[in-house]
Amino acid sequence: MEPADIEALFTRGGGQFVFARWGRPIAPVVFGVQEETLEVVKGALEAVTALAGHKMAETDMELGSNLMVFFFSEWAELLEVPGMDQLVPDLGPLVEKLSAVDANQYRFFRFDEAGAIKACFVFLRMDAQLNAVPAQTLALSQVVQSYLLWSDEAFKEQSPLAVAGETVILRPEVAGLIRAAYDPVLPAAAGDASHALRLYARMVAGEVQ
Repeated sequence: MEPADIEALFTRGGGQFVFARWGRPIAPVVFGVQEETLEVVKGALEAVTALAGHKMAETDMELGSNLMVFFFSEWAELLEVPGMDQLVPDLGPLVEKLSAVDANQYRFFRFDEAGAIKACFVFLRMDAQLNAVPAQTLALSQVVQSYLLWSDEAFKEQSPLAVAGETVILRPEVAGLIRAAYDPVLPAAAGDASHALRLYARMVAGEVQ
C-alpha cells in the first residue's frame, strides 16, 4: 500500500481528506441478534482492538455505550426506538433517504472536541444480501469500518477482508494500516492529506520490525 492508496481511503467523495480514530475506550452494545451472533461480533471487536492496541470498556462515562450496533428488518423500525432521534440527528429524513435507495447499512459517527471518534452507531438492515453473508464476515467487516473514519468511497472496489483457507481475515495491508493509525505518536484526528505519509511511514516501520 502506497501513500496515495492510504490517502484515498480517507478522502471523501467531495475531495476532503478526513482522518479520525477512536479517542476513548470502546464500550459496545449489540441489538437484535441471538447470543451466537453476539459472541461473533464480540470476537471481531476483541480481535481488531488487540490489533490496534486500543482498549474496550464495560461502559463509557459520558454515553454509557459508545458503539451501538443495530440489526433489524426495515429502516422504519429505527423510528420506534426510544431516544434514537436524540442520538442521530434528522432521523426521520435519514430513514426516508435510506429506504428510498434500498440501503442495507449505514454508520453514523460522533466526535469529541479534538476530532477523535467518541461514538459510532451501526445500522444493518438484514435484507437477502446481508443474510447471505456469514456472521463472521459481516461482523469483522462492520468492526473494521467502525474503527476508523474511512472515506465514503473506501472498500467499494475491494473488501477489507480476505479468505485464508476457510478463515476470513483482514487483508494484511488493512491490518497494518489500522495498527499504524493507532500509533500513540500520531494525532487522533487529521484534516491534511500529509497525514497519509505519516501513516505510511508507521506501516513501513512496522514491517521492518
